[in-house]
Amino acid sequence: MIDKNSPLPLYYQLEEHIKQTIESEKLMPGDSLPSERELSESYQISRMTVRQAITNLVNKGYLFREKGKGTFVSNQKFEQNLQGLTSFTEDMKARKLVPGNKLLHFEIFPADQDIKERLDLGEEELIYKIKRLRLANEEPIALETSYLPVKLVPGLTPEILEESLYTYIEDELHLNIGHATQTVEAAVVNEEDIKHLNVKKGLPVLLIQRETYLENGIPLELVRSSYRADRYKFKIDIERK
Repeated sequence: MIDKNSPLPLYYQLEEHIKQTIESEKLMPGDSLPSERELSESYQISRMTVRQAITNLVNKGYLFREKGKGTFVSNQKFEQNLQGLTSFTEDMKARKLVPGNKLLHFEIFPADQDIKERLDLGEEELIYKIKRLRLANEEPIALETSYLPVKLVPGLTPEILEESLYTYIEDELHLNIGHATQTVEAAVVNEEDIKHLNVKKGLPVLLIQRETYLENGIPLELVRSSYRADRYKFKIDIERK
């Protein structure tokens, strides 16, 4: 697997080989990597070269180290393309993962001033406040709070929210979702994130805020989410103008 006559650096060759082994699922999350000494002997390269390859893979999130135990394969991050508007359920199914929801809070109440302005609501208009824990293959991925006008989405129940909200809106209410604006920023987990996302204090999360509109421009939804930064990443393709 290592070609010493190649112009590619030896550490890079080993790094790519281990990465391909992980991506082809020959090494699974939680599997331990052979020691530096074992890899050095197997590929007839120096331990310094092995160490550089492993460090690069740790920095890229493919591996993690546990002091006194060794080096292990990390859970790989879910990647979402920011150029399309999809629901969490649609996104997970596209990855052949089983989406799941745990409804934490469901309430109807008058919108406060901030929500009224963002959803262009009148005085005393009612909104749904929906807090859900989003799961992929039963693993917590995001903590999501959604706000929707009751007048636009009548009849919404906790039972409906067990499936895709967007499917109910489009297939049952025959509303056409048009576009959304979304912001992403980094933050440190708060107590609620720690409780529901099974993450440790001090770890990062991705804070996502999305405002979704119908095709006719009417605001449909405001969503605020905390995504596990160790399990999720966002991708966007950019063209030079």
